[in-house]
Amino acid sequence: MPVFKLKKVSLRKVKTGKRVVIMQPSNLYECALGDDCFVGPFTEIQKGVVIGNNCRIQSHSFICELVTIGNNCFIGHGVMFINDTFSDAKPAGDQHKWKKTSIGNNVSIGSNATILPVSICDGVVIGAGAVVTKDIQKKGSYVGNPARRLKKKVEGKKG
Repeated sequence: MPVFKLKKVSLRKVKTGKRVVIMQPSNLYECALGDDCFVGPFTEIQKGVVIGNNCRIQSHSFICELVTIGNNCFIGHGVMFINDTFSDAKPAGDQHKWKKTSIGNNVSIGSNATILPVSICDGVVIGAGAVVTKDIQKKGSYVGNPARRLKKKVEGKKG
């Protein structure tokens, strides 16, 4: 018969601000959530993650170690944050090879987006399914794989 250790999902050593709602089942440990945050079900938020005030983390999202999210942010369903770039063509056994991700204030990330270790400035929208591979330093909307900034259409111009 197979022998295994069953671990239950849990909330362990989570620091929260006021009026925080965490739906179960979720797995949060050694992280911090600001005031007025919502975390949807089937979400994992790992140790060291810091999430600002007034943020919504929708269901099925994964926020790994070394991620910081600013205030007034929206993280859509199934968003995946990555801290290991597999720089040696395999998972980094050494956590010192992991990299940080920083999300500014007023950032919205659409469902099923993948966020590699990057820095995203304030006031950015990431489209659903986008893959962010490089720092974003300019406000705007970014879509695609790799994510690119949408250009504003000038009134009266075609195309």
